[in-house]
Amino acid sequence: MKVSFDFDATLSRKDVQQFAKSLVDKGHEVWIVTSRLDDKTILERGFIHAKDQNKILFKVSEECGIKSDNIEFTCMESKSEFIKGKGFSFHLDDDEYELMDILQTKDGCKPINVGYFAWEEACKEIIGN
Repeated sequence: MKVSFDFDATLSRKDVQQFAKSLVDKGHEVWIVTSRLDDKTILERGFIHAKDQNKILFKVSEECGIKSDNIEFTCMESKSEFIKGKGFSFHLDDDEYELMDILQTKDGCKPINVGYFAWEEACKEIIGN
């Protein structure tokens, strides 16, 4: 199954990292889809103060076994624009606006709020684990 995780306040959490790693270990295609700016855009816009902000994201992705090709920086655009039509089973996020936007696409990708007490069980139910 193909699944995606937001980074800030989601995959930045240790419990979510453990879950993502377990999915990678089981052979699922795990992605990070984040609203963050990519390094190129940070430099182009002159945001020198933010030039190293993605180092932790890349470190976490490596620790979880998420391929660098499976990281999408939406550069503050709606995540649903990237997710739509790509066969994602679920997207885990803390941002209710992003989750509602994904839901409204009627794409089939299930938006799951990491603030929901049973987020992990909801994800597992979707992928059949």
